[in-house]
Amino acid sequence: MSRQKEVSKIKLFGKWSYENIQIRDIGLQRYISLKPLAVPHSMGRHEHKRFRKANVNIVERLINNLMRPGKNAGKKAKAANIVKHAFEIIHLRTGRNPIEVLVRAVENSAPCEDTTRLSYGGIVYHLSVDVSPQRRIDLALRYICEGARKAAMHNPRSIEECLAEELILAAMHDMKSYAVSKRHETERIAQASR
Repeated sequence: MSRQKEVSKIKLFGKWSYENIQIRDIGLQRYISLKPLAVPHSMGRHEHKRFRKANVNIVERLINNLMRPGKNAGKKAKAANIVKHAFEIIHLRTGRNPIEVLVRAVENSAPCEDTTRLSYGGIVYHLSVDVSPQRRIDLALRYICEGARKAAMHNPRSIEECLAEELILAAMHDMKSYAVSKRHETERIAQASR
């Protein structure tokens, strides 16, 4: 009983609780990890076994996606601070738990359908395929971070503000969000090549 209380007391960055966060998309429930962590840093212990990244906390996966080539490559502490400040902005703007906003954003920007190239007799054509849940989350996180980076480039607004804006828009399923519009574009192309 005391172990359960200790786990429920663990809060992300000492502020945000993991309790009462529902994952609505049934297909993604197994792959979005909400394991309570105070500091989202697993030291890369997941990378040596296949599908182990499904057990990595979703906030840490967002931080890892922010560490792309460019200004932030390999600087995890800097990426963690960006996410921390973005979560503060989300809480100020919406009054909701930022972890819940992140989960909604991932659910709304994860594409269900994509295309693959098939070569048949020297002719290449595209065929619509379903996307696995693991890849859906990977793509959603990539689109969210890509959208935040593109919005912050050559702009006086900071990356924290742009990430917060992207997460809020994606959580509301707004087409102004880069990630949601990218999802709809991917699914539209896939639907055309059925």
